[in-house]
Amino acid sequence: MGVSGAGKSAVGQRVAERLGYVFADADDFHTSANVARMARGIPLTDAERAPWLHALAQWLAEQQAAGRHTVLACSALKRAYRDALRAAAPNLLFVHLAVPREVLLERMRRRAHFMPASLLESQLATLELLAADEPGLVLDAAADIATVVARLLTSLAALGIQPAPR
Repeated sequence: MGVSGAGKSAVGQRVAERLGYVFADADDFHTSANVARMARGIPLTDAERAPWLHALAQWLAEQQAAGRHTVLACSALKRAYRDALRAAAPNLLFVHLAVPREVLLERMRRRAHFMPASLLESQLATLELLAADEPGLVLDAAADIATVVARLLTSLAALGIQPAPR
């Protein structure tokens, strides 16, 4: 989880590969109308996010019911969003990729993505940090992707999270 530019997709994809888990990017679950709104620099409302959250929750529940381990790259900016996802997948662990604003802006300016850098401020304003009662961890993700992935894998192993049986 984290704001745009935090490295959720890049880190998530690599961690999923290393662990043998199924990967999904929450951006792929957005409606075309929502992608168009964000591309125009218009933040989404909770009502506009509701179908997206429902689709994510459904995907998580389906994966869990099938016995698959997953990594989902998802902003999950608000506690209410995380609660909705956790209701569908009770064993969900959130990893907040924390990155300084300046680094986020630089990353967003360098990449090709529908989310413009102009929406960073609204994302930072919306972000609700993990509460003490939420299962998860905060990881400094300002370093290069390989370093962040290595740190995350070490942290997950310390929590007993292991690669999927092959």
